[in-house]
Amino acid sequence: MGIFSKLFGGNKAPQITSLLPQEIYEAGVLELKDIIAPSALKISPKEINLGEKMARTFFVISYPRFLTDSWFAPIINLDKVFNISIFVHPIDTAKILRHFQKKVAEVQSQIQSREEKGLVRDPVLDTAYQDLEGLRDQLMQAQEKIFDVGVYITIYGNTENELDKIESEIKSILESKLIYIKPALFQQEQGYKSILPLANDELMVHSKLNSSPLSSLFPFVSFDLTSDKGILYGVNRHNSSLVLFDRFLLENYNSVTFAKAGSGKSYATKLEILRTLMFDTDVIVIDPEKEYEYMAEATGGKYFNISLASEHHINPFDLPAAREDESRADVLRSHIVSLVGLFRIMLGGLSQTEDAIVDRAISETYALKDITPESDFSNTEPPLLSDFELVLAGMDGGDSLVQRLSKYTRGTWSGFINRPTNVDIDKKFVVFSLRDMEEELKPVAMYIVTHHIWSAVRKNLKKRLLVIDEAWFMMKSEDTASFLLSLAKRGRKYYLGLATITQDVDDFLNSPYGLPIITNSSIQILLKQSPSSIDKIQQTFNLTDEEKYLLLESDVGEGIFFVGMKHVALKVMASYTEDQIITTNPQQVLAIKQAKKDLEAANG
Repeated sequence: MGIFSKLFGGNKAPQITSLLPQEIYEAGVLELKDIIAPSALKISPKEINLGEKMARTFFVISYPRFLTDSWFAPIINLDKVFNISIFVHPIDTAKILRHFQKKVAEVQSQIQSREEKGLVRDPVLDTAYQDLEGLRDQLMQAQEKIFDVGVYITIYGNTENELDKIESEIKSILESKLIYIKPALFQQEQGYKSILPLANDELMVHSKLNSSPLSSLFPFVSFDLTSDKGILYGVNRHNSSLVLFDRFLLENYNSVTFAKAGSGKSYATKLEILRTLMFDTDVIVIDPEKEYEYMAEATGGKYFNISLASEHHINPFDLPAAREDESRADVLRSHIVSLVGLFRIMLGGLSQTEDAIVDRAISETYALKDITPESDFSNTEPPLLSDFELVLAGMDGGDSLVQRLSKYTRGTWSGFINRPTNVDIDKKFVVFSLRDMEEELKPVAMYIVTHHIWSAVRKNLKKRLLVIDEAWFMMKSEDTASFLLSLAKRGRKYYLGLATITQDVDDFLNSPYGLPIITNSSIQILLKQSPSSIDKIQQTFNLTDEEKYLLLESDVGEGIFFVGMKHVALKVMASYTEDQIITTNPQQVLAIKQAKKDLEAANG
């Protein structure tokens, strides 16, 4: 009952004065159909005007003799706005068999008539007879059933020209497969009602199909790649479905992202971090360009600026706490091996003799602080780099090593690692920025920071995501690259997911550790690529030529999303609030900073 009839009681005279205020209020409440209905509706022979949109409905009238699998896929995955309804009405097999008997008799009669007249065999009649006989046998053996099938397609556009273009595209796709459609002339209203999710077949335009060809029609060919749980990575560009995944439910928790500069890789990574933080997951980021500072501030995280002049320090001699399943001797031995790798990077490589000297000097440096495999060093203060230098100076063959080490203990770089650790990563979101670190020291800084994070990860079991942006820095050195691979392999045991992001594809893939890191990552994201690296990307990920050109022509935030052997074209999308937090657009960043200053000035 509409508002008018509620107020005036149908055809009776108005009785407004007798209505109570509550009744007047209830009479004015909008119904759901009042909200979702268009502002105006106009039905013409060829289309329907739904407010500002136009809709045109078609039906399939003819099929070829054979239908191949997935023949409907190009229509289902068409990048247009449209609706499809498929109505399947079963037909009683006994009834259709009686009809078949008459039809077979007719065809057989025509064949015999041509033989009696001495005419050449008609292959069309012979084929029809064989098809009818074969299908009749299958129906009698209950191997097939017959159905009345109606397929209706409704397309949408803003103008009649736009509808004509979409119609032409759909017709050309279907006619290339010998499938023909017609517009529902003077039946657009019935056609539109038939595609609504009400299951009402008002057009009643049917073709008879048996089970086998009917099965090829069902829309199970859509390129969906999603999970029941997880975060939103973006929208499927094939069909606008959502790409949802929880990396911690996959076989391993790692991901790799390859993209050229300015293609949106940092934006996509920040969006994943922001959404991951909502699912009780700690996130740690190694940030080479100071892009995550505002995000850390907005989310209440910690931001550490690692540089020569920074107040934040990490002592590489810090020892991780021993877990229940490992001994203190194993912890010490493993950490000494890691320190030897660090000194290889710091000192520009070590000969075999120097390697042995450094290994022995580290053990003796720990021994000076009563840290030995037999002792309980859980509460012992670790040595510093200057302590190691003193031990090294007193050893035969250590003079050259001391000279090379002096710049870290007494020179310009002494403020970086020759001090006790004052970095605490007990927040849900922690960022280590390396932008202000000298280029020559960045591999050293990355090695120290990642080992410090690894020690914290091993200390207590917790769901964590470690994001390493511009990971190609770590691929330059064998020690840092091998450690990155060990994180990818061992992280799952400690509930750690590793997200590796890089724009320098060649440096990453030319390393012997690059491909193993990719194969140990359940999720791979490829955004827009440069022509110089696309061939290597195509070879590594076994891309088709169409996918290769898709990556070359993608816009910012567009690419391909892989999970295992499956992949879809992805478009990264953020809400307005998320965009304000994660944006890297210089104009937006300046505007946000200015708004912040204005707000602070207004508050005095």
